Amino acid sequence: MPVASPFAALLEELSVSTDTVPVLGSTTKYWTYGPADATTTVVVVHGYRGEHHGLEPVVAHLRDVRIIAPDLPAFGESTPLTATGHGIDGYAAWLGAFLDTLGLNDTSVVLGHSFGSIVVSHAVAAGLVRAPKLILVNPIAAPATGGPNVFLTRVAVGGYKAAAKLPDAAGRWLIGSWGVVRVMSAFMAKTDDKQLRRWIHDQHHTYFSDFATMATVVEGFEASVSHNVAEVASALSVPTLLIGAELDPITSVPAIHALEKQIPDATLRMIPGVGHLIHYEKSRVAAEFIVGFLGTGRVA
Repeated sequence: MPVASPFAALLEELSVSTDTVPVLGSTTKYWTYGPADATTTVVVVHGYRGEHHGLEPVVAHLRDVRIIAPDLPAFGESTPLTATGHGIDGYAAWLGAFLDTLGLNDTSVVLGHSFGSIVVSHAVAAGLVRAPKLILVNPIAAPATGGPNVFLTRVAVGGYKAAAKLPDAAGRWLIGSWGVVRVMSAFMAKTDDKQLRRWIHDQHHTYFSDFATMATVVEGFEASVSHNVAEVASALSVPTLLIGAELDPITSVPAIHALEKQIPDATLRMIPGVGHLIHYEKSRVAAEFIVGFLGTGRVA
């Protein structure tokens, strides 16, 4: 039985609509939350093997701001890209084209979580996305193979390499089995709230294996462990908010502080007692930082 969302009541207060748009061969589905006449629009890009639901707890707390949340191509309800690949360059090109198609480039703030932080930072650095401000939540501040849990990262790399060699169904079973997803979820979750932990696990079991093909998910994984925000940090010339986590098992605290120094106009906000799931465990705190950075909107 699905676990009830602790953010459902807040989400019900928001107007929500959905639509699709063709972008580089992908039928990209996106959700729009909040007032259409809001003075500020924020486009949010979710993490690897996630989809738009992952950032809904943060969205749920935001008021008087319009939020647009697409599913990345090949994840959730968006079909794969056909005009480019599913590496960082491909996703960066997609994001720029998505914003252009909706008439949002130059005007909308862009937010990326985890893998999304790599996508949006590379898109901004390449000039494909022209956002007035940038927000990176749980930013991947250094190479994954040099993070605080190198051994587990190497295990994951080995698992994906093995899955890539198997037929599609067998590969899906290997990386999407209940046990594998639960281990990942338990590794990420830091909260002591048992009900919240149950909901987080339910979210991962529901959405973490909602990808198009093994080829696309493996290509995305390879991109996620071979790139990071620091590679392009000096080229991020727009005001940038970094929301980091004290217990992040993927990016260390020193790496996040180093990233802050590399970005010309960065503001760092660290959240204690949370790891790589800020969007689930400290969503209201993140929303407060976002509203303060935007200089508009309010927090419910």
